[in-house]
Amino acid sequence: MPHTPHRPSIGATTGASVGASVGASVGVIRVLTSDDPEVVGAHGRLLAERFGLRADSRCIPGQPAGIHDDATERLAEPKIVALAREMEADGAAAIIISCAADPALAETRSAVGVPVIGAGAAAAAVSLGLGSRVGVLGIRDETPPEIAALLGGRHVGTLRPDGVHNTLDLARAGGAEAVVAAARTLVDRGADVLLLACTGLTTLGIAPRLEAEAGVPAVDAVLAAGLLATTRVR
Repeated sequence: MPHTPHRPSIGATTGASVGASVGASVGVIRVLTSDDPEVVGAHGRLLAERFGLRADSRCIPGQPAGIHDDATERLAEPKIVALAREMEADGAAAIIISCAADPALAETRSAVGVPVIGAGAAAAAVSLGLGSRVGVLGIRDETPPEIAALLGGRHVGTLRPDGVHNTLDLARAGGAEAVVAAARTLVDRGADVLLLACTGLTTLGIAPRLEAEAGVPAVDAVLAAGLLATTRVR
C-alpha cells in the first residue's frame, strides 16, 4: 500500500466516533460498522492529511460488511439520516457520506441544514473534469445510479474485480491484483479516466498504483468528496 507522509492525525474517541465531536468542520459517515477507531477514522484522517480538514468520523451500526447490495443499502439509509442529524447537532459544517453508492443522499440533504456531499457524485464530477471516457470500478455489477446519471454518455463501462463482492474482499489476498486487472480491462475498452466507485478502494490506497499501471488518472471517491468539502467549510 502506498505510503502517505505522516502528518498529525485526528484523535480517537470511541470505536464508532473518531475526531472532535463538537465543532468539527466535516462529519464523515462510514457505512462499514467497526469498533476499531483506526478503521472508522481512516477516511477522516486522509482528509485531514490531504486538505487540512477537521473531521468527525462515525459509522452506522449493525453493518460489518458495509453496503454491497440493494438490501444492505435500504437497511443503511435511515441510519445514515439519523447519524447526519447527530453530526449536525454536534457542530458539523458539512457532511460527507463516505460511500460511492451515495445511499440516502437526497434524504439526508432534506433532513439537515448543512451541505451533504456524496462520495460517488463527487467522484463523478471530478472524473468528468479529467477525461471524456470514464470507466467505473466498484464492488457491484451495476453502476451506482447517482454516478450513472452524472456520467451519461461519457460512461464506458463498469467492472467488479474478480472475487470481490463486498468491501472486505478488497483487502484479502489477491484483491488488489484483481482491481488492477479490472482497471486495465476498462482502459482497453477506451477509458481515459478511472472512477473508484467503492470507498474501500480508498482504504486500500490503490489509486496511485492504478495510475502507474493502467496509465490513466484514477479518481478516489473520498478525496473527491474532500475536495468539494473544502469549498463549503471555512
